[in-house]
Amino acid sequence: MLAIIESGGWIMLPLLFCSILAAAITLERLWSLKRSRILPDHLLAKVWVWIRDRELTEERLEGLREGSPLGRILAAALAHWDDDLSEIKERMEDTGREVTHELYRYLNTLGTIAGISPLLGLLGTVIGIMRAFASIEAHGAGDPRLLAGGVAQALITTAAGLTVAIPSLVAYRLLRGRADNLVLAMEQAALRFVDSLRHHDRGTGGS
Repeated sequence: MLAIIESGGWIMLPLLFCSILAAAITLERLWSLKRSRILPDHLLAKVWVWIRDRELTEERLEGLREGSPLGRILAAALAHWDDDLSEIKERMEDTGREVTHELYRYLNTLGTIAGISPLLGLLGTVIGIMRAFASIEAHGAGDPRLLAGGVAQALITTAAGLTVAIPSLVAYRLLRGRADNLVLAMEQAALRFVDSLRHHDRGTGGS
């Protein structure tokens, strides 16, 4: 492996860095975008039980806020329980935008890696071909071994660029789709919560 990296020249260093960064982002986002971490089961039902039984304490509100992204959105509404419904919706929307931004964290970087890796490989190809022609100019074309280094660099960097780009693009599409689905699910849960508020006497519940 080390010999291959050395044959590819200096362009292999940014490609190696991109591969490590892409793998780290993919693993981190796969963990962070688990549905159970974003949308805990029965969270809405649990919150309504607290409201019904007047057990929505500051400690539970803080735990709700820290527990999950959906919990943060619900906590933003519950923290302004006595305000107008329009104010509650506005607070939820503000928090929802913050949460959505966090769900898409690092995905632009992953998409950028998928886009630039083939270009880095192409740059290595051009450099390798230039190296091969320089050998021909300096020593003539009589000995094919003089061309081996440049041709090897061209082929290795091309393959390395594609090797980084293809899984990075797949991971980007997969994680982007997962984030989109989670955002949609959170919006639906928030809408159900707001609809329930319309029919709830908030003078009898809350913290």
